[in-house]
Order: sequence, then structure tokens, then C-alpha cells
Amino acid sequence: MFKNTMKTVVLLAGLGGLMVAIGSLFGRGGALIGLLLGLGVVGFSYWKSDTLAIRAARAEPADERRFPEYHAAVRELTERAGMPMPRLYISPETQPNAFATGRNPQHAAVAITYGLTQVCDWSEIRGVLAHELAHIRNRDILIGSVAAAVATGISFVANIAMWGAMFGGSGDDEERPNPIVLIATAMLAPIAASLIQMAISRSREFEADRAGAAMLGTGEPRARALQKLDAAAARVPMHVAPSQASHFIVNPLTGRQARFSNLFRTHPSTEERVARLRQL
Repeated sequence: MFKNTMKTVVLLAGLGGLMVAIGSLFGRGGALIGLLLGLGVVGFSYWKSDTLAIRAARAEPADERRFPEYHAAVRELTERAGMPMPRLYISPETQPNAFATGRNPQHAAVAITYGLTQVCDWSEIRGVLAHELAHIRNRDILIGSVAAAVATGISFVANIAMWGAMFGGSGDDEERPNPIVLIATAMLAPIAASLIQMAISRSREFEADRAGAAMLGTGEPRARALQKLDAAAARVPMHVAPSQASHFIVNPLTGRQARFSNLFRTHPSTEERVARLRQL
């Protein structure tokens, strides 16, 4: 828990520093604007990043009368793990997937897609839910939410830098930002955001797989679900911002990955995850 807290602090501090550094490219006032933007994004990352993730998935609260199995499965697992009951949501997306979000176990939410209920049986869905609850118990969800907000903030600042390079305006040459530096910043900043999420996401997915299997007493339902989800993600698109992709149990953008995308993959390979689960 302490380790995850330190990761969060480092991420938030790094985001604030990056905003100030990029803002300083625009002159004396730019550093102050960057600081204010950084503080705003940092505050939003901590308090409202779960809202951003739920909105990105177009998820709505799951009515217990319509989804009794969903509520029953989460209630059973949380009681077994000694955890508070999270808020439950369902997304209309047809791609089978799921994610957890929030800043701590007392302020957490789990969301599944409608597609998950169509592709997997409830023993497999329980394996998926155990994985997401393991993220909550390990306090991974705040790190993932902050990382997503960091990526969003970096992309936002990169766009500002690109527009600044295109429309530098007039004024004192000493105050005018170097357009080459701004263009380089706009190109490299999104790559930096991808690297941040990649470094954070892979290790925590393996640990959540292990902890979720321990919660169930077996990794087999989770392994079967992963294989189904991975195959479906390649066929069924999901319209979600790339900065939010690391929240999900499998990469929702698998079907539209670009060449060399494995270099920046936020999830470990499904084959390796399935093999580890079946070795437990």
C-alpha cells in the first residue's frame, strides 16, 4: 500500500513539474499558467478521475433488479475479501470488457460492459470481477486513474504547444517560444504519456490476476474469460480515449492498434497471463 501511495505522489509531482516546464517555453507568464494548469489537473486526478473513466465508457449505474447476478457476485466476493461494496456500473459497449476506478476502497466503482454478459458465463464473469476487486484492494485504481489523467494532461499540453508553434504571434523575439522546440514537445509528449502508462499497468495486471485467482480459489475461470475477451477485443471495436485504455481488463483498442504498437502496450500479453493463471 505504501509503495502504491509513493507511486501516486511521484506521478502527481511529475505532472505538475511537466506542466511548469512546458509552460516556461512560452515565456515568464507561461510557467505560472503551467503551474496553475498542473495544480488543476492534479486536483482533478485525485478527486474526479473515476468520474472521467465512467463517462468515457458511457457507463450507467447497474440496477439490481435488471442485473441481480452482477450484484450477487460482487457482494459475495467483497464479503469474502472483507471489502466495502463498490458502486456498480454497466456500459452499453458491445465489446466484452471491465474496469475498476476510484481513489480508495471506500470510494470505488466497478464497471462491466453489456458485451461481457453476452460472451462470458457467470463463473467467468466472477473471475473478471475478482480481478477488478483485487485492483481495488491493492489500491491500484488510484494509480491507474492518475496515470490516465497524466496522459490526458500531457496530450492537452502537447496540443497547446503545437498550436503555439503554428501561431506564435508577434512580440519580443526573446519572449517568443522556439517553434522547433514546441513541435518537438508536441510530438514527444504523447509518447512519454504512453510510456508512463505502460510502466505502471503491466506489473499491476499480473498482481491483480494472482490476487483475484486467490480470492476465487482458482485461476481457471479468469483464464477462460481472458481468452474470450482478447479474441473479442480484436473483432469488436470500443470507442474510448487511448488515455483510458489502461483501466480495462484487456486493451479495448486491440482491434485498431498500429504497427509497432507492442512497444507501447499497456497490458501484458494474454497468453502470458493465461499461462500464469493456470500455473497457480
